[in-house]
Amino acid sequence: MDNTVTLIGNLVEDPELRHTGSNIPMANIRIAVNRRYRDRSDQWQEQTSFFGGTLWRDQAENAAQSLSKGDRVILSGTLEQRNWENNEGEKRSVVEIRIDDIAPSLRWATATVTRRASASGGSGSWGGGSAGGNAGGGNIPAAPVARDDFGPDEAPF
Repeated sequence: MDNTVTLIGNLVEDPELRHTGSNIPMANIRIAVNRRYRDRSDQWQEQTSFFGGTLWRDQAENAAQSLSKGDRVILSGTLEQRNWENNEGEKRSVVEIRIDDIAPSLRWATATVTRRASASGGSGSWGGGSAGGNAGGGNIPAAPVARDDFGPDEAPF
């Protein structure tokens, strides 16, 4: 069974970059997804749902550097339910998104994509630019990408 989801919404707050005890970068994000619909009396209504998820490693660092509160993003991932007991012994649960990918939406904004060098010294990965025009974040200038950076099995597209 597949529980893959794709959500489009606005960041509720800046992604906050933190590190685990073993120094792995992570960033929790929350987005607000608005749904407009007509009710029985043909009046427009709006409903907002909030979703949270976690980004890891390079993707967490890229998001923290590139995205800001209010930016419209597209994310895809899978739903996961987490259960725990609080200090009073009450059982709690939450459904979160295990985020596989996140990017700025280009419907009402522009973005500049800057290629980051990989921490392992390899050929690197694609990083995100800032979605300009949403929350005051400016675009990150793009560094030129030489076409001979790519090996025979590493097409840039």
